[in-house]
Amino acid sequence: MKTNAIRLYGANDLRLENFELPPIKADELLVKIVTDSACMSTYKAVTQGAKHKRVPNNVAENPVIVGHEFCGEIIEVGAKLAGKFKAGQKFTMQPGMKGTMDAAGYSFPHLGGNMTYGIIPACYFAQNGVLLYEGAGYFNASLAEPLSCVIGATKANYHTRQGEYVHDMDIKNGGNMAILGGCGPMGFAHIDYILHRERTPKVLIVTDIKQDNLDAAAAALSPKMAEKLGIKLVYFNPSASQNAVEEMMALTGGHGYDDVFVFYPVAALVEQADAMLAYDGCLNFFAGPQDTGFTAPFNFYNVHYNATHVVGTNAGNIDDMKDALAMAAAGKINPALLVSHIGGLDAASETILNLPNIAGFKKLIYNEISLPLTAIKDFEKMSAQNPLFGTLAEICARHNDLWNVEAETYLLNNAPRL
Repeated sequence: MKTNAIRLYGANDLRLENFELPPIKADELLVKIVTDSACMSTYKAVTQGAKHKRVPNNVAENPVIVGHEFCGEIIEVGAKLAGKFKAGQKFTMQPGMKGTMDAAGYSFPHLGGNMTYGIIPACYFAQNGVLLYEGAGYFNASLAEPLSCVIGATKANYHTRQGEYVHDMDIKNGGNMAILGGCGPMGFAHIDYILHRERTPKVLIVTDIKQDNLDAAAAALSPKMAEKLGIKLVYFNPSASQNAVEEMMALTGGHGYDDVFVFYPVAALVEQADAMLAYDGCLNFFAGPQDTGFTAPFNFYNVHYNATHVVGTNAGNIDDMKDALAMAAAGKINPALLVSHIGGLDAASETILNLPNIAGFKKLIYNEISLPLTAIKDFEKMSAQNPLFGTLAEICARHNDLWNVEAETYLLNNAPRL
């Protein structure tokens, strides 16, 4: 079968190509990949090429497919998998695997999110990395992977008991929590998840130096809504403060923060987080730096006497993916909050290469169609050039100006084919 795919040949070398897939083996699946959400992790892999830990050293001779936040449909089932899967089922994946740095969207020549058809290799079935999705549409499942990352990060935090060698995993229930640099797409996902899970903080402060981002977050996930859930939610701009740490500490009555998540790889932000930690406070360095030599000062006096500590994660696991899918299906979290743009596969390379410079949140790529990357807020303006956007604007207006299954279905049925 022929496939269209975005292939990585080296640093900043992405190519949209059409090529033949080999026949599937008995322990493989042939799949149609409908949509992929462009991720900053993909941008990092693309800009680093073979230097990236997940990208093969021989990528120039054996290119890989990019994109790892995807959802699609099973087309053909290998004989050994016939009892577990069937054609027509929708699926998503946990791209990373235990015991290896290989991952879909980084390491494989026939599997990644930015392609029309692909092959899922046998290694994923040994770890149950393929997850069936029974919900409506595709994009909610495509966003389960980024949601799983914040779920995994939350569970990776831990607290200790004085005099015991026990780690209590997860954030402190009823504690004070901060998300620094938290009004990007992953920050939005984290706020939404924290507000709607069973184990929650009593105080949650979210910071960002861009006031527009804070205002957008407050409109979508409001302090009033959080108050009804028993959480004091505060959005705070540290650039507008003479002493940001002092002001944030005051919100806790001077106690400090039991859990602090850093969402941008900036040394000053790590220092700020360290200064805010309460006794036994856990600093989670969620941000993934591109600089392999990234360092920041950390108060080791407090490590010794106040039991402060630091953790970091770079992905969720399969259970986290399942949690994300279940919470989205139950309406407890809303992945649509993360989507700001949609586009076709012919817009994917430019989108990935320029991702840090494109305003907004998640950019959904629909692999079967040809369409420039377009912001949802610009649909109505774009309708003069393309009536498709006029209809999409009307549909999104019925859904609080958010992307939705009705809009996705209309797009897939009416947008020009690639």
